[in-house]
Amino acid sequence: MHFSQMVLLPVLAILTSALQPTFAADRVKIANGTLESKAAPKDGVRSFKGVPFGQPPVGDLRWREPQPVKDWRGVRNADQFGPRCMQRTSPGADYWFRSNGMSEDCLYLNLWTPAKSAKAKLPVLVYIFGGGFQNGDGSEPRYDGENMARQGMVAVSLNYRTNIFGFFVHPELTLESPNHAAGNYGLLDQVAALRWVKRNIAAFGGDPQRVTIAGESAGSIAVSALMASPLSRDLMAGAIGESGAIISTLPPQPLADAEQNGAKFGAAAGAGTLAALRAMTAEQIQEALTRTKGFRFGATLDGYFLPKPPAAIFEAGEQAKIPLLEGSNTQEQPARLVLGQAEPTPETLANAIRKFYGDLAGEVVKAYAASTPDEVYEAAMHLASARFISYGTWKWAELQLKTGGKPVYRYLYARPRPPYLGMPGQAPSPAPTAPAVPAGPLGAVHSAEIQYAMGNLDLDKRYSWEPADYTVSKLMQAYFVNFIKTANPNGPGVPDWPAYSAAANYPLMRIDVESGAQPEPHRDRYLALHAANAKP
Repeated sequence: MHFSQMVLLPVLAILTSALQPTFAADRVKIANGTLESKAAPKDGVRSFKGVPFGQPPVGDLRWREPQPVKDWRGVRNADQFGPRCMQRTSPGADYWFRSNGMSEDCLYLNLWTPAKSAKAKLPVLVYIFGGGFQNGDGSEPRYDGENMARQGMVAVSLNYRTNIFGFFVHPELTLESPNHAAGNYGLLDQVAALRWVKRNIAAFGGDPQRVTIAGESAGSIAVSALMASPLSRDLMAGAIGESGAIISTLPPQPLADAEQNGAKFGAAAGAGTLAALRAMTAEQIQEALTRTKGFRFGATLDGYFLPKPPAAIFEAGEQAKIPLLEGSNTQEQPARLVLGQAEPTPETLANAIRKFYGDLAGEVVKAYAASTPDEVYEAAMHLASARFISYGTWKWAELQLKTGGKPVYRYLYARPRPPYLGMPGQAPSPAPTAPAVPAGPLGAVHSAEIQYAMGNLDLDKRYSWEPADYTVSKLMQAYFVNFIKTANPNGPGVPDWPAYSAAANYPLMRIDVESGAQPEPHRDRYLALHAANAKP
């Protein structure tokens, strides 16, 4: 080699190194050790998957608050999603996992970052999956954070314990707890993940002071619960809720009732003590749950994560005082859940309401008055959706508006999703047969908006997306991105979205192919339901 080359090459190497981005590196040092991602960045976005945020909740740690991760030596690979938490998914359910199997050892998160420097201080999105607190996983393509990261943020998805592993309560668990509390382990997993983000996200170019939490269905319910809990309300700067709030949807069960339920399950499973239950394998517990039937486990009013009923926390203004963007879909549940097999007549609708509300039905019947079959279908669809999840979502907005001190933005999502084609690699689903009775006009079903909001239509091959779907997705993702970055969904190129307020006649943004703000179309219905629900 010529002498001039010997001198020049090291100089060029130094200059080239200096010109390279100082981040989006394949190795990142965090509090517990070094992570390595060998997957090539996509459009400048690097992913780190299967990152532990809690010790494996196995053995004596089963049904305990998640414990901090232990430090590791060397370099930990972060190329693959971790296992999903223990669960049983019904055939045909709307889940599509990319996780590395299933295990009790499942407290892992995934993140996507476009940062070119650890000093980037980008906003952070933490997305919580739905599934009724019974199923779900952070690896699903619809929750993938890559497309959100392309918009200039660090995106995080996470796992949390579900069903009996995440929400089991037993008298012995309460006795052994230093907080004299039991249950809500899945929600405490989410708290642990948020604490991990607070501690480590700066290493990936994220700003720990600009964390927005978001979720759909049980994920949205969790967002409202995290806002209410004293353990987590200081760990977020904004919140997005898609269909669901713990104020009314899947409300927490009193601790004593949950203890009784857990003791009954133990007896039915042939394991009368906590030690016997912990001695069972995860598979044995799931088999016992299937065999015994009739047992379901969800959130508990434990006195620790939730010191008092969530509605009371919001009424007192003790929740996170942060901006909130939330809403629901036009067809969270179908009209036939109200009408049954009967003809869509005003009398049929009124009779159904009377069965639901008895002596308190009068104002509800008035609010849902309808004349034509189409009006009956629409009113029944609204009532079915409200009773399922949209009333609680509305009430959450009302309470946050009353005591939260920061803007609230409400949406109504109306774009029907294309027909389901089936899983990739499988034969297309057969065309549905005509129902015995007409179903009525269709709307946007529960969970339909997730892929649109996260910009993930192309990742979900189970549907035949049309150009109009991409139009809706571009708009909804833009609103979410703007809110995560600025605490306001408004920005260039999108219709104006006014904040929810009495002065503005309670506007919401109707999101569809043609989108626009409008007054809450049926506030009278929610008020009537609220009055009926409030009476003993």
